[in-house]
Amino acid sequence: MSDITTRYLGFSLQSPLVASASPVCDSVPNIRELEDAGVGAVVLPSLFEEQLELESNALDEDLWRGAESFPESQSVLPDLRNYNLGPDGYLDLIEGAKAAVDIPVIASLNGVSPGGWAEYARLMADAGADAIELNIYSIATEPAESAVEVEKGYVDLVRQIKRTVRVPVAVKLSPFFSAPANIAMRLDDVGANGLVLFNRFYQPDFDIESLEVVPRLTLSHPDELLLRLHWTAILSDHIEADLAITGGVHTATDVVKCIMAGASVAMMASALLQRGIPHATSVLTDLRRWLDEHEYDSVRQMCGSMSRQSVSDPTAFERGNYMRVLSSYAFRSGTLKK
Repeated sequence: MSDITTRYLGFSLQSPLVASASPVCDSVPNIRELEDAGVGAVVLPSLFEEQLELESNALDEDLWRGAESFPESQSVLPDLRNYNLGPDGYLDLIEGAKAAVDIPVIASLNGVSPGGWAEYARLMADAGADAIELNIYSIATEPAESAVEVEKGYVDLVRQIKRTVRVPVAVKLSPFFSAPANIAMRLDDVGANGLVLFNRFYQPDFDIESLEVVPRLTLSHPDELLLRLHWTAILSDHIEADLAITGGVHTATDVVKCIMAGASVAMMASALLQRGIPHATSVLTDLRRWLDEHEYDSVRQMCGSMSRQSVSDPTAFERGNYMRVLSSYAFRSGTLKK
């Protein structure tokens, strides 16, 4: 039987399938079940910067008690009391998970500014987190804020966290950089141990009857994997940090593609939310079958085999392929024919 073990952030994992941050990973029983299903590691749901601010300022209860009296002060703050366990409960979850399972437990911090990140990253590591994933959810809405400033903030934050903790640090990136390869290299240079491609920005919708902007959560679709494969295949030949793909991973075929592009692991959330934790077992069974049928001895054997420098035609990842795709279709009698 083929060996499906891999390495990520310096750890030996029982499989390349990682449960990414979602409600699936918010309890010790679920995390234990994920380990039994064969998942290689778990990323806990993110602890948000806004939660850290509420905690550090001791304003949580007072703020909500006065919500009716001061509506303008509350209108810009989400109700985070019930999102997850909060800062203290989060540390308890880390400790409980580490006591219950042998697979790596990765804590997740979500925010945009240094603030209390460094201190909470240290507390997470002290609680037993094997690694920290920085989910830098930054939406640059101010016209005066330049790309240079945004990118410098990313790099400075990672440098600060690396100086604070001894555990590995992964950075979950947005796909909306002008030069993704450059920011990846700069994060690699300041010590990021892993890069996770890509964050999924949740887009608000318009309620045209109430004239309100409303939140909308849409689970991932396999088509989203293509963008991630593209950049993983390009970056895997240029940086030392491990690569992880998240967003669009639903099947064993998706996992194979991720590894071939050069990722160390494929992260899954939506498929687990839709189909339950036993889906991980099915995916890994199919993965083993595929490896055996295609005569691979191990997952590591095929890692990077479809990266930009490994394929016979690297232009498939470049502008030349764009023109080739367009020219592969012809318009005939009102229809598109291949």
